[in-house]
Amino acid sequence: MNTYREIDEKDWERATHCAVFRNCVEPAFCVTFEADVTDFLRRTRQEGLSFTLSMVYAVCRCANEIEAFRYRFLEGKVVLFDRIDTAFTWLNPKTGLFKVVNAPLQDDLRAYVAAAKKRAEEQEAYFTAPLGNDVFQCSAMPWVAYTHVSHTNSGKKDNATPLFDWGKYTEKAGRVVMPVSVQAHHSFVDGIHIGAFADALQQFLDRA
Repeated sequence: MNTYREIDEKDWERATHCAVFRNCVEPAFCVTFEADVTDFLRRTRQEGLSFTLSMVYAVCRCANEIEAFRYRFLEGKVVLFDRIDTAFTWLNPKTGLFKVVNAPLQDDLRAYVAAAKKRAEEQEAYFTAPLGNDVFQCSAMPWVAYTHVSHTNSGKKDNATPLFDWGKYTEKAGRVVMPVSVQAHHSFVDGIHIGAFADALQQFLDRA
């Protein structure tokens, strides 16, 4: 598990907001926005990189830059992780079933894609173990250019792991665009944080 520090809620400015949303029937909310992947898609194709794994890297790197996405509940207490790693779904083309793969986040896109692809190809089990608190969960759905997506609910209100999804990319006005979705626990994440993530992701996609 990655390192973290416990938050003293008595002196934490978000303590009231955290408590209010933590007790909601559904404490998570989901937002879908459109991202321009024109340049990013071209570069991944030129370099022969997996677009899916490149997107996993992009969203997890950008989410790590925003503190709100690194808060979790751990044994009933609020903690802030120093770094969050990645977990992603990977389709088995022979069975049509996906497996969930864990891979540490790295500093370099190309190094991450190579290491994550190796893990995905070598892992035989569909599920290896329950996911830890220190991952972002990512899933691509490249068959549908959706406008909204929802997730199953475990019923565990303290499950604060953000979920990131993206759909089929399509052409619009000469650009390639794609829906990207973020589901996050409202105890830690507000709309302003989703907006900051969307801006950071678009900047990364434009320059990576």
